[in-house]
Amino acid sequence: MSPHGTITYHGSNRTGTKTRTVQARTRISGCVSVCELAVPPGLFYYNRKVIDSRYTDCYRFENAMAGTPAVVMRLVASAFAVAERAGGIARKVMRSGDLGIVEKTGANDLQTLADRLVQKSICASLSQHFPKVTIIGEEDLPAEAVEEELIENGQSEEILQKPCPSEYINIKEEELVVWVDPLDGTKEYTEAAQQLHTAGQAQLTHTELDTLQRCTALCLLDHVTVLIGIAYNGKAIAGVINQPFFNYQLGPGTTLGRTLWGMLGLGAFGFELKEVEGGKCIITTTRSHSNKLVADCVQAMEPHDVIKVGGAGNKIIQLVEGKASAYVFASPGCKKWDTCAPEAILHAVGGKLTDMHGRAYKYHADVKHMNSAGVLATLRNHQYYISRVPQSVLDALPSD
Repeated sequence: MSPHGTITYHGSNRTGTKTRTVQARTRISGCVSVCELAVPPGLFYYNRKVIDSRYTDCYRFENAMAGTPAVVMRLVASAFAVAERAGGIARKVMRSGDLGIVEKTGANDLQTLADRLVQKSICASLSQHFPKVTIIGEEDLPAEAVEEELIENGQSEEILQKPCPSEYINIKEEELVVWVDPLDGTKEYTEAAQQLHTAGQAQLTHTELDTLQRCTALCLLDHVTVLIGIAYNGKAIAGVINQPFFNYQLGPGTTLGRTLWGMLGLGAFGFELKEVEGGKCIITTTRSHSNKLVADCVQAMEPHDVIKVGGAGNKIIQLVEGKASAYVFASPGCKKWDTCAPEAILHAVGGKLTDMHGRAYKYHADVKHMNSAGVLATLRNHQYYISRVPQSVLDALPSD
């Protein structure tokens, strides 16, 4: 075996095999060793919400390097890379103007072409390299071939250089669960596209309405995120959030998008951690799924201000960047793929996300997807906000 180590993959599936040579870079020495990967020609597979290894007969690593990154670090590094690709897909679909919108359960529960393509990209990319990991995505999609152009094989070198927290070093692939929300804030994504289309049609008039519509639409794009959460033993331990349209305010020619990530025991990266100035109580809550319970709970916090935005990922960003002190959503509606990645990043910087009773959510592969008892998330003083939840809310939202 080479002193630099080798990585060997063996794979086959029911459509036949084709072997091709790819390169893998070792983390310690920086030397490149060659491995052969057996895959069907240009095709990778996923199946509905749970990705399995039915098409992979054998998956084996051989590496002589003592410093090979732990499985979970490689998974996070891959999730980071595919999240960035996903952001590019979301921007490309938006630019095309053809969103391919379908209603799932109603006008506030939409699916777009971007949702479908991004989930395919994330699930196929991760399952290719981590076939024993359970991957659960929001969209209920049919099993079908995934175009190779959607596959991301890269990994974040920055993440691979980070030391793995000791409690996670020996985690096996089959012990990890990945929760994927391909496009958190789909409603805002579709509204922004529609408003931009209307404003574009009005551009010849150069009216103030045109400017206002474009500004409103672009602001909605900030709500949109791609979420990849990683859980171990039912606990969210790492998360990646991509904001595809970050920096839109800087105008044409700007490079759009950013990716935030975090891991328990390491911290969080890709943003500047801030707290709300002056100790003010600023609540962020739902923009489009409010009801009496939500309104009553928000008011019980006696906030100085209330920020209504879309997307669970976006709301957690509001917390860690000092724009809000608590995220309050006293209603069923959020699901595990909405909260796993944001929770991991929030917990990595000392925050907390629970249900309205103050109980932690579990992210095992077999849990129900709905967060039935609402969501309360804070960067600091979580118990204070829990203490202000009205009894009427607690009675209406029994904890799982």
